[in-house]
Amino acid sequence: MERDGVERLLAEAGADSRRLRHALTLVCDGQWWTLAGLVRETATSRRTVEALLRELVLERDGDRLRVPLADTPAYQDLLALAPPPEDPVAHLLPHYAHVLDRLTALVAKAPRARHVLDHVTATPETVLRRALLLGARFWLPGARLLCVGDHDLTSLAVKLVHPGTDVTVVDVDERILAYIDDQGLGVRTRWADLRLGLPASARDHDLALTDPPYTPEGTGLFVARAVEGLKDEGRVLLAYGASERTPMLALKVQQELSELNLAYEAIYPDFNRYFGAEAIGSAADLYILRPTTKTRPAVQSRLSRQATAIYTQGPQAVESAESAVSAVSAPSASEEALSGFGPDLLVGDWPKELAQPRVRLSTWLAKPYAAAPERVAVAVPAGLEAALPRLLLATRAAHVRVLCPGSPPPLPEVLSAVYTLSEAGDGLLDAVRLPPPAGEADSVLRRILDNGHAKLANTWREALIAVARAQGTTLTKNEARSLIREAADWSDDLTPLETPLHHLSALPAAVTTTVTALTTATS
Repeated sequence: MERDGVERLLAEAGADSRRLRHALTLVCDGQWWTLAGLVRETATSRRTVEALLRELVLERDGDRLRVPLADTPAYQDLLALAPPPEDPVAHLLPHYAHVLDRLTALVAKAPRARHVLDHVTATPETVLRRALLLGARFWLPGARLLCVGDHDLTSLAVKLVHPGTDVTVVDVDERILAYIDDQGLGVRTRWADLRLGLPASARDHDLALTDPPYTPEGTGLFVARAVEGLKDEGRVLLAYGASERTPMLALKVQQELSELNLAYEAIYPDFNRYFGAEAIGSAADLYILRPTTKTRPAVQSRLSRQATAIYTQGPQAVESAESAVSAVSAPSASEEALSGFGPDLLVGDWPKELAQPRVRLSTWLAKPYAAAPERVAVAVPAGLEAALPRLLLATRAAHVRVLCPGSPPPLPEVLSAVYTLSEAGDGLLDAVRLPPPAGEADSVLRRILDNGHAKLANTWREALIAVARAQGTTLTKNEARSLIREAADWSDDLTPLETPLHHLSALPAAVTTTVTALTTATS
């Protein structure tokens, strides 16, 4: 057995050698370890751990490894005998074993990670510890928490530990929103692609928590949206990690935070642990950030220059965007898309040579367009296809033509209540608005979907009152609200544009239920 290679690595690491010494301690403690387990336990990058293991003589059992017991005494003077930095909520964990069991099952059954959204799953212990730290640092009964993206299911952990907390999740992944709703813990869910905006109903929170894509662009965007969702005295909790080998990347992310004029109240090193993300040691720090009087102007400035490329992988990866030209904005594709169509308005990224008035995708979703165009052409970039149902519901135009990269994605059945949909060519979708329906339930549904920017429950209420009036009876606003809440308890305070697709898909049946109840009550 030789120690020279190990000693060389430790000497090169200097004061930062504690990471390596911690890993060495683990493989010398007699237990079997997987490489992924060592990375996660030490919060050290896979490359660094592998460099240490190459210098050791190891015994193996499948994918598990350790230093032979006979060799461990030779390394005793090199080990890190003191524990890693103290976990601020470790003393609370034994009291929540039942919650950890529930979270372990929930995380195991959750939708699979999507690499194009930079998903990496946090461990159940991490999700529980986030909830415990929130409760240890802030008064949560009656507080409002916004989860800006929640693939990790932190919202569910908070409701299990602090059921008196009002929790809302905004996410672009429909599967996550449906899964959270299925648990019946009272978490509000909202669809949002944060590159295009934050839902109006996701404002005025006391706290916001986010574990964003770990690019400077992604972290800056998610934190800016988190601030948008806060009251003036709120706090943002941010999970962010970088490899010990890439301090410049960490600096770029922290520069993004500095440009938002946020004060750092605390940083808990390696607080978050993950299944995967071994390049950054399967770990991330937890930041607690406090907005200042200069933060909101900085946020607005940051969002005004927002690009769509924020991820490390997929069509909206930062590196891909830097090296590729968007097919949607190419003149040839645009000419083909608009041939014989003659749009009154262009939505999204179209060539500057086109003379029609135009509007950004984010503006299109944020508020009704002032004019009433008959024909609208919408360009949807690669990676933003999930926004297509909302882009179609954001207008009352008679004819919408959509240009997508590749074939148009499958659309929810509920859109057939508004449009006749047909492919008009390669990457082209035509949506032709249907005439007003005749049936009472169909008319109520259509009225809701025709008012994409209005609060869904308010439009529904007024439509029911109109049906009652047509029947020669009277329905009060409170009576209408009661019918709606009984049929769709998720419908308060959100618009069709921010409604998750699983709720939109259930809307026709819920509307029919309220109209049937109204007819029965008045007959």
